[in-house]
Amino acid sequence: MKRIQHFSVAILSLLSSVDAVKPLVDLGYSNYQGKVLSNGVTQWLGVRYAAPPLGDLRFSPPQDPLNNDTVQDAKDWNFICIGTGAASSKIGTTQSEDCLFVNVFAPSDATKDSKLPVFAFIQGGGFNTNSSPYVNGAGLINAGDMDMVVVTMNYRVGPYGFIVDGDKITPNIGLHDQRKALKWVQKYISKFGGDPDHVMMGGDSAGAASVAHHLSAYGGKDEGLFHAAAAESVSFANMLTVKESVYLYDNLAIRLGCVGKNALACLRSKSALEIQVANYNIPYPGAAAAPLYMWTPVIDGDLVPDLTYKLFEEGKFVKVPAIMGDDTNGGTVFTPKNTSTLAESDAILKAQFSFLTLEQLGTINDFYPNKNDTCPNSGCYWRQVSDAYGELRYMCPGIYISNAFTQHGVPNSWNYLYNVEDPDQMAQGLGVPHTVEVYSIFGPEYAGGDPPVSYLEGGVNEDVIPVIQGYWSSFIRSFNPNTHRDSASVKWETWTKKRKQRIVFETGGVTKMEKISKDLQKRCDYFASIGPSIRQ
Repeated sequence: MKRIQHFSVAILSLLSSVDAVKPLVDLGYSNYQGKVLSNGVTQWLGVRYAAPPLGDLRFSPPQDPLNNDTVQDAKDWNFICIGTGAASSKIGTTQSEDCLFVNVFAPSDATKDSKLPVFAFIQGGGFNTNSSPYVNGAGLINAGDMDMVVVTMNYRVGPYGFIVDGDKITPNIGLHDQRKALKWVQKYISKFGGDPDHVMMGGDSAGAASVAHHLSAYGGKDEGLFHAAAAESVSFANMLTVKESVYLYDNLAIRLGCVGKNALACLRSKSALEIQVANYNIPYPGAAAAPLYMWTPVIDGDLVPDLTYKLFEEGKFVKVPAIMGDDTNGGTVFTPKNTSTLAESDAILKAQFSFLTLEQLGTINDFYPNKNDTCPNSGCYWRQVSDAYGELRYMCPGIYISNAFTQHGVPNSWNYLYNVEDPDQMAQGLGVPHTVEVYSIFGPEYAGGDPPVSYLEGGVNEDVIPVIQGYWSSFIRSFNPNTHRDSASVKWETWTKKRKQRIVFETGGVTKMEKISKDLQKRCDYFASIGPSIRQ
């Protein structure tokens, strides 16, 4: 009997290896040759999910990828989308308009029938850059028992993704790009071993804002593109209507000499290098200085039917299990270190949120009294404005969404605070800065940047990695962060209407649950009350 069992296992193992997805994958419109890695993962980099947005397709919604009979090399990273303010030397080397690619990572032994959970990750960059284009999913796949497929995506940013003329240009092209990539996942991910009926959509910063936009797209219409969501540092930015945003189009056209009845055709005729010379930020109407991120989603009455605060207040979002959260000091990397006066602090906030009134600024100042009496190596008001900006734009919106999920009957909602201190970042005065947890989620060597030294082997925060990856891989696999969590970590309790609680990730891998403080809730309640008036 044992011989028969061993024989059966051997046959099944052989069949599995025979049926495993090959590095050469046929997608119908093209064949892509991937690369088998030594860690048991195969990767396909730079897979087209849409046609090159060139010529007449510039400033147009994404179209289906073109047929190509030539085998495409998918072993190395392809171009990323052109970022506002990027050096012209990057165009044609690392950045291009021809940038609508996804990257796929899957266990090498996955078969087309594996139906593995899928993590579709949307990178951030303020909708003005692709800030994390080289994230590699292999580390997370290994941490998750080889039980998932990871997809990352590029999407158009800056004027290429968010310009509007009030007439011929479809608004929010960059968000349409993301939805096109999510639709690509639905159609093709099974060829890599993934399950299109089990997709967790995630993102950081503007990618997290994108998660919020897709949750509330078309007023919460569920098109079956995702089945759970996780957002690291949701951003509620200043949002204008299409009509209010035309001034951006007009000014870009004027800079490029494209005036008259054929202005759009003229803009489409310009080279990417010509556009890049004119691709810089200008102030919002009524503001004295340019915002950090000028090209952002607009209210179009369709894909983005209203302000984000309003849509979540009214329950107009897809009801799926969700994780929301932020870092302790989310504003420090955005505000100038030399901010020295309260007037400078107010001017910075006004530049980002042009509809802020003097009365509202006064209330915000009262909420964030300046505690920096010594001001070593930086302006006295840097941390004051950092705290205000971080909670206004990031932390409080995430808390608001968690509240909205609970209020509208979604029981499976979790919130977190990432409070893992890196000695270098603390010494710089950054505290625990914006989206640093991405190094933990993907693994420090896989996050596509220079990780904090303390996260590397032997560092004080080495133990954070398995804890974070345990929760995130569990959520990807089961839509519950606790199912496969690390044995050393606490149970992550859900956010409830009565008990507004979140997990806190601490230095060294320590975890604990806490109720948010009354002071934080008071500040967040105020920001929610003024959110619609300041266009969030």
